[in-house]
Amino acid sequence: MRATSSSVVAPVGSTLRPIRQRLLLTLLGYGTLALAACLLAPLVGSTRISLARAFDRSIPFADNVDAQIFFLARMPRVLAGAIVGAALAAAGVVLQALLRNPLATPFTLGVSAGSALGAMLAISAGAAVAFGPLSPVPLASLVGAFVAAAIVYALATRPGRPMSTAVLLLAGVTLNSFFSALILFVQYMADFAEAYRTVRWLMGDLDVGGFAPIAGVLPLLLVACAAFAVLPSSLNLLSVGADVAATRGVDVARTQRLAFLSAALATSAAVALAGPIGFVGIVVPHLVRLMTGVDHRVALPASALFGAAFLVACDLVARTVLAPVEVPVGVVTAMIGGPFFLWLLVRKA
Repeated sequence: MRATSSSVVAPVGSTLRPIRQRLLLTLLGYGTLALAACLLAPLVGSTRISLARAFDRSIPFADNVDAQIFFLARMPRVLAGAIVGAALAAAGVVLQALLRNPLATPFTLGVSAGSALGAMLAISAGAAVAFGPLSPVPLASLVGAFVAAAIVYALATRPGRPMSTAVLLLAGVTLNSFFSALILFVQYMADFAEAYRTVRWLMGDLDVGGFAPIAGVLPLLLVACAAFAVLPSSLNLLSVGADVAATRGVDVARTQRLAFLSAALATSAAVALAGPIGFVGIVVPHLVRLMTGVDHRVALPASALFGAAFLVACDLVARTVLAPVEVPVGVVTAMIGGPFFLWLLVRKA
């Protein structure tokens, strides 16, 4: 018995050590990439600024144009890009494991369409209700996302049973189509100015105009991140199959609900902050898996960090490629993600 016990314990220890080393190296490498992107992006733009002058406290802030551009225009935008990119990439990893579908995205479940419908209604109605740091459009966007998530969740769950991933996927796709039709109807009924605002919002934009909108969605993102931190080991087993996960001691129903709710929260917050920015949730997870492997203990944090760097870089391109005109960042991610998605479809066929 002693010999048997030692033979079981040794492989476990030898397996954990490489995972810990890989996780440390991954966090260091991708963390450095994300940090470099966030530090360098504010320095680049259509208007050149002096970093020394921006941090020069001897110059009054009202007279310091460099400081105003750096702290009021570029830093909030870069921070929003990092947060949204990390949230969408992490949600994509979680949903692909939950649905066992490599083509699943954070927008598969209809949360994005519900969020967009809420924002469209707020823009068209000229809503003026705010909540703390959230202005009317982000607030309505969050409400729409929560409504969509609640509908899909109610359809896919039954008391005492694991969540039906097939119903979850079909309900999400159907709800997404239904809300998209309502969005078109709202746009059709809107006047020219309102229609322009809605189209612009639907393209995805990181022009957040300060740190207040970021502070408004931060509590939701913190809750989602806390859930993401406890999911990776269970997702490894769940991605193989619910039966296999159950035999290994995973509470399948609890894990599925936690994965869905955390991904829905992260997606809701990201869309409320920047609009529906597509393809980040599918491009980044697959790129990261090609580099790190499929273990969610490594792939999930790596995807979040790489997603942050990826969206900050895309926004930098959006700000500078046609300067002084700014291209919506959703257009840039779509131009990158579209060909990648088609390649993925051909590869998986």
